[in-house]
Amino acid sequence: MSSVIVRDVSLSFGAVEVLKSLNLEIGKGEFLVLLGPSGCGKSTLLNCIAGLLDVTAGQIHINGKNVTWEEPKDRGIGMVFQSYALYPQMSVAGNLSFGLKNARLPKAEIAERVARAASILQIEPLLARRPAELSGGQRQRVAIGRALVRDVEVFLFDEPLSNLDAKLRGELRVEIKRLHQKLGNTMVYVTHDQIEAMTLADRIAVMKGGVIQQLDTPQEIYSRPVNRFVAGFIGSPGMNFFEGSIETNSAPVFKSGDISVDLSRYDFAGPGPEGRQVELGLRPEHVVLGHGADEMPVTAEVEVEIIEPMGSDTLVWTRYGGESLTVRAETDKVPRPGERVLVGFDPGRASIFDATHGERL
Repeated sequence: MSSVIVRDVSLSFGAVEVLKSLNLEIGKGEFLVLLGPSGCGKSTLLNCIAGLLDVTAGQIHINGKNVTWEEPKDRGIGMVFQSYALYPQMSVAGNLSFGLKNARLPKAEIAERVARAASILQIEPLLARRPAELSGGQRQRVAIGRALVRDVEVFLFDEPLSNLDAKLRGELRVEIKRLHQKLGNTMVYVTHDQIEAMTLADRIAVMKGGVIQQLDTPQEIYSRPVNRFVAGFIGSPGMNFFEGSIETNSAPVFKSGDISVDLSRYDFAGPGPEGRQVELGLRPEHVVLGHGADEMPVTAEVEVEIIEPMGSDTLVWTRYGGESLTVRAETDKVPRPGERVLVGFDPGRASIFDATHGERL
């Protein structure tokens, strides 16, 4: 059953088309992340769902009701923004209850909802404090609580962790995931941070230029990106790309300068790849360096240029066929710059994209 349905939604500001006939169905209880670079339309889409922006064309349904022209307060949503937007003169309890008082709910119900939200978010000891007395993470918990007390089925998050430091982002990311598992509500979450997207989402909608490029599970988007943009956007460090062409004798072969890669292990999406200009993509973690490299179907000897210690692992920068190649290696098995080492990979785990239109082959 769908909780939110976006049908042929377009939005233009003058001659600038921000959303382009966009369609999206979000299941009941699903955690969907809208992911993409700045200007891709992800926050605009969220604001259209929330009713903060009027669509140029199309319809939006929430829980079976057409809310395209409904006011935000009548859409049955709770929203958490990047800025906390707390009332500084009010206590935490006052901030949580303010909207409920304006809605003229009974005092007993207001107290019950505030107590429940405070318990879920573990902010009971903070109820008497004012925002100035709270840390950034505590303020964001209160902002989430303010949406939570509305007792709605759909929550919208617009980059809620962007203002926090890395440690707090990691902690609150876990708390938001716990919150979703505990409540089972539908959540739509906007971010440009792929780590947030991969760790939180049931499904990710990767956006570019007002269009959803790929809508799938985090693992499927990571393993089988549908085009060059998605492949380059997902993954840290980014995917390695090599320009070349495909030749076919007994089996398709990728050719790029001195590089020759047998693609018989690669699962092509359709027939007839021969003769096409393509880009072959390899994730750094799919390249084996040193021990075990000789067991891979494709091997090469390369010279280490730079190493980047990352703690749990190390990035090794080298060159393969004249192109830059990044390899993720175990920290205790890292070669020194200038050292020659063997690398290997399985072409079956690679991604190949048409050089012209960028679609996966």
